[in-house]
Order: sequence, then C-alpha cells, then structure tokens
Amino acid sequence: MGALNLLGWRSQTVGRDEVMVNVGLLVRLEAKPGKEDDVAKFLDSGLQIVQGEPGTVTWYAIRLGPSTFGIFDTFADDDGRQAHLNGQVAAALGENADALLSQPPTIEQVDILAVKLPK
Repeated sequence: MGALNLLGWRSQTVGRDEVMVNVGLLVRLEAKPGKEDDVAKFLDSGLQIVQGEPGTVTWYAIRLGPSTFGIFDTFADDDGRQAHLNGQVAAALGENADALLSQPPTIEQVDILAVKLPK
C-alpha cells in the first residue's frame, strides 16, 4: 500500500464542531461479469456499518465504470483508519471477495491535502 505525503493537519468547523480529516483510504473493486449489481448492493449495505464507526469521518461508495467500483473514506488519524481496516466492512469484503470480484481489491492509504466539508 502506498501513501501520499501529508502537508499538515486539515480541519474545518462544521456547525459547532471542528472536524479533522487527515488520512484516507482509496479502494478499487472490479466486479466479476454478471456480479455488478451484487457489488453495488454490497457497497450500499456497508453504509449502515460505517455509520457505527466513530473514527470514520466520511465514507463514499462509488461506481467508476460498468464493472469498476470504489470506496473512498476519510479519518482524523491513522488510528481511525486502522480501526476501519480491522472493522466489519473490511471483514465482509474479505468474506465476499472471491464470489463478487474478478481480482483482489486495490487498497491505497492516502493522506488528505485539502478538504471542504459542509458547514
């Protein structure tokens, strides 16, 4: 897993709270032929799980092409990122990867350089 250089802590005030977003994960998933809808449903089901993860600041399930999907999520620090990597979504992905994906997921650890969050 690679990482981009971190230029400094990134924070933004959202409402009355200051939200720190400094690190993230970029995950690329390639669905097996005929499993595209199943991958989309799997990713949609992950939202409920990550809502219970206090260290996950933002989480996005994305579609990059007909059979290419991704996850992009952000964290205040590496502890939150590691907790997520050891959490339920990662475990479920590991359990379902052979049935849904044509190749192992590509997981990149990234550092957030700039962020805009809703106020």
